[in-house]
Amino acid sequence: MDGPLLLALTRAWLRERSDVPLDGAWASGRALGLRWAGRKGAEAWVLLLQPKAELWLLGTDHPAWLQLQAEAPKDSARLWGPWLQGARLRAVEGDPRERWLGLVFQRRAITGRAETLRIAYQAIPGRAGIRVDGLDTQVPRLGLGSPFPAAQPEPTVDPPPLSRWRERWGAGLDAALAGLEPEVLEGEGELLARHRTWSEARAEALVLGPSRAAAERRLQVESARLERLAQALERDRARHGALLTLKVQASRVSAELYRLKGATGEVQFLDGSTLKLPEGKSAEFAVQEWFKAAKKAERGLARVAELESELRRERAAWTLRQANPASALAPGAPPARQGKAKAADKGKGAKRMEAGGKRKDGKGLAFRSVMVDGFEVLIGKGDAENDQLTFKVADNLDMWFHVASVPGSHVVIRNPDKLSELPRHVLERAAELAAFHSKARDGGKVEVHMARIADISKPRGFAPGKVILKKWVGIRVYPKP
Repeated sequence: MDGPLLLALTRAWLRERSDVPLDGAWASGRALGLRWAGRKGAEAWVLLLQPKAELWLLGTDHPAWLQLQAEAPKDSARLWGPWLQGARLRAVEGDPRERWLGLVFQRRAITGRAETLRIAYQAIPGRAGIRVDGLDTQVPRLGLGSPFPAAQPEPTVDPPPLSRWRERWGAGLDAALAGLEPEVLEGEGELLARHRTWSEARAEALVLGPSRAAAERRLQVESARLERLAQALERDRARHGALLTLKVQASRVSAELYRLKGATGEVQFLDGSTLKLPEGKSAEFAVQEWFKAAKKAERGLARVAELESELRRERAAWTLRQANPASALAPGAPPARQGKAKAADKGKGAKRMEAGGKRKDGKGLAFRSVMVDGFEVLIGKGDAENDQLTFKVADNLDMWFHVASVPGSHVVIRNPDKLSELPRHVLERAAELAAFHSKARDGGKVEVHMARIADISKPRGFAPGKVILKKWVGIRVYPKP
């Protein structure tokens, strides 16, 4: 937002509503909200920092105001409110050549003494920031943009925005800068009414529109995840159901095992029917294996029924979110990682790691994260980070990848739905990433070991990044980024 427009809007408010006190305030990482009191329809200012530095005038019931307020820390209003509540705007400082605004407020303290404070707003792209001066205590910044000096800037040349205003208004420039010319903003009515209409349009473009698009993407991802889960459960049910027929075969052979014991190949029952046995297996061994497989299938079907019940509940909740898309606009907390699978050995390099996948040296997460067809793939960044990823972040049913006999990153596919099998192309893509993030990236086709996290262990004393696999499957792929 240009400096001349900032001055015109705030001076118009000062002239028409200087008697309206502040009723409260909050601050987040991308905006400072000031709520005005004393009017039928409460209004508010939003000193926006991200994604663009702008001053908005909104109703306190506007969805953009509510969303930005929800992004602020819970104790933000309690920290800022006591210093600003009841304060009235008394002066507006600034220079039309610079996108810098000083809002001078005055309020009556409990002791009866008049207190003056200033909120400075710097609306320069890339260097936007907010500061508060004149308080006996330091109000927490809460990440309010870039710090800047308390003194007002003193530019030496006229920037293009002011030159355009001079050309347009000529002798009426002072009146336009004082907020007496409504035409500085498009629309109808007085300048403040136009400011509110303009602000609502900007809020739609910069806050509500992107939020709705993000919510729609989340719903699509959730829909695809639920559909994949339903298909996987359907395949599991069919697979387990097919194995139940083995129980009937085992019962028939068991009933006549007194005469079929030791038989191989094909057996004939007393009713004349025949049954082919597994190649090279005796009748008694086949009975044991068939009963075992049928029992496992029964347990699998019971587990599938539980997962189908969970899926029905998730689909019901998803249907509610679809019916009320506005509920998806509120910012949510990042999803919590699943429970820790195992404790990693505290060997060399472990001191710089901490719980939750963070590094103690402040260099961010211990792994990279990419999405492959809706599945999250995590890639370790080093030896200690590999241990952190495998033993602190990954869950027992997640899939693990590492190039055979070559140093490289541990790669993990998250499996929050506990699917028994993951899509083949997702597994191959993770193997390609494991090959690329290894010392074999410049070679040809390499073998990558794939295992469940539950099948990985780390004996005491093993070097960082070194593990033992109980069982694994080899996949041969070319390294691809």
